[in-house]
Amino acid sequence: MERKSVWEHYSKKDIEKMEKLCKKYRDFLDTGKTERECTTEIVRQAVAAGYRNLEELIEKKETLQPGDKVYAVCMNKAVSLFCIGKKPLSEGMNILGAHIDSPRLDVKQNPLYEDGDMAYLDTHYYGGIKKYQWVTLPLAIHGVVARKDGTVQEITVGEREDDPVFCVSDLLIHLAGEQMEKKAAKVVEGENLDILIGSMPLEGEEKKAVTANVLRLLKEQYDIEEEDLLSAELEVVPAGKARELGFDRSMIMAYGQDDRVCAYTSLDAMLQVENPEKTSCCLLVDKEEIGSVGATGMQSRFFENTVAEIMELIGDYSELALRRCLRKSRMLSSDVNAGYDPLYASSFEKKNASFCGYGVVFSKFTGSRGKSGSNDANAEYIASLRKIMDENDVYYQTAELGKVDIGGGGTIAYILSLYGMEVIDCGVAVLSMHAPWEVTSKADIYEAQKCYVAFLKHA
Repeated sequence: MERKSVWEHYSKKDIEKMEKLCKKYRDFLDTGKTERECTTEIVRQAVAAGYRNLEELIEKKETLQPGDKVYAVCMNKAVSLFCIGKKPLSEGMNILGAHIDSPRLDVKQNPLYEDGDMAYLDTHYYGGIKKYQWVTLPLAIHGVVARKDGTVQEITVGEREDDPVFCVSDLLIHLAGEQMEKKAAKVVEGENLDILIGSMPLEGEEKKAVTANVLRLLKEQYDIEEEDLLSAELEVVPAGKARELGFDRSMIMAYGQDDRVCAYTSLDAMLQVENPEKTSCCLLVDKEEIGSVGATGMQSRFFENTVAEIMELIGDYSELALRRCLRKSRMLSSDVNAGYDPLYASSFEKKNASFCGYGVVFSKFTGSRGKSGSNDANAEYIASLRKIMDENDVYYQTAELGKVDIGGGGTIAYILSLYGMEVIDCGVAVLSMHAPWEVTSKADIYEAQKCYVAFLKHA
C-alpha cells in the first residue's frame, strides 16, 4: 500500500518524454489564460491533428465512419472532441472531462472611474479566491470587446515585455494596524479589488482628465468607446509566463493550472488516439469554478446535444440509443487534487493525501464533510481502472481533498454521473490551488497524460 515518488523509477528516456510534454504544456498555459484563448488553441491543435468541425459536417449532411475525428465548440468557451470507434455508440464511450476556466478578476460592465486623480477598472472576482493574494501583483487584461456593429475586438495587454501591466494596490504596513486585525476573508474586500490603469491627465480636460486620457488611448489603440465596455468580457489574470520551479526544475509554477493541467494532458492524450474500439471523447468545459452553470458549463445540454448530432451522422440516432450511449459510457473527471503541503500539514490526513511527484491522483469522492455534493465512484469501476493503470505502467495514488471536516470541493464528476455512467475524479496534485500562481510536479503531469492515453485506448 505504500506509494513512493515516481522519480525513483524514471529512466533517462522517461525524463526526456516528460520534459518534452511539459514544455508543450507551458506553451499551452502561456497561450491560453482564459477559456476563450484555451478554446482557440485547442481547436488549432485539433484541426492540425485531422479533426473536422461538426457544424460543417451537419450543414453538408456528411456521414461519420469509424476512425473519423470531429470537434464541436460552444460559444467559444467549451470544446468537445470525438474520435469515432468501431463499436456502436450505443455501447458507450470513453470520456475525459476537464474544465478550462480558472479563478480570476472579471471587469464589470460599467467599470471605469476616477478617484484621487487615478483611473481604475471596477472588478468582480470569479471563483473561489483568497482576495488578499491578488494585491500588488503585476496583472494582465485578456478578453474581447463586442461592438454594436457585430465586430469583436480581442484584447491582451500585459504579457509582452514592452506591455504595461496593471495592479490592485494595498495599504502600506505603516497605516495597516486596523487592517491587520481583520480576518483573512476581510483583509481585502471584494469591492476593493479594482485595478489601477492610469494617472496621466488629458491636456485641456478639467474634469475626469485621467479617465479622458484612458478613453483616448482605448479609442486610438483599439477603436473602443466607453459604451462598448457594456458588451465586453475582460478578464484580469496574473501577468507573466509559466516557469520551471526549483534548482532541479522538477516543478511548474503558473497561473490557471487548476484545471488546465488536466485539460492539456487530456487534450494531448486525445490527439494520440487513432481508430479506437470504443468512441473516445475529450470534453473541455467552462464555468466549473462557479458551479458548472450557464450555456458553456457542464450543466448545459451542450455535450448531450453534440452526442445526439454525432449519432445522427453515424445513422444510429434514437432517443433510446442516446440514453444507452450515455449510460454505458465511462469517464475520468480530469480535475486536480490538493497536494500535501508540509507547511500546512494540519489540514491533511497524511495517509489519504496526494503527494507531488507520486503520480496521477484518483479521488473516489470529493464533496465536503459528509461527502456532500460528491459522486463517490463504484468499487468495481476503481478495480477496473487499477488493472488498466498497472497494465500500462502508470504510477498513481489515491487521495481525498484534505481532512474530513476541514472543507472540501467539487468537480464536474457528479453531473456526468447523472446519466448513470461510471465516473471518477482523476488528475494532478497541486500546491497553492486557486492562488494566482499554482505549483505542480512535472512527473505527475507526465503520469496523468499516460493515464489518459491508457484509459482512452481501453476497449
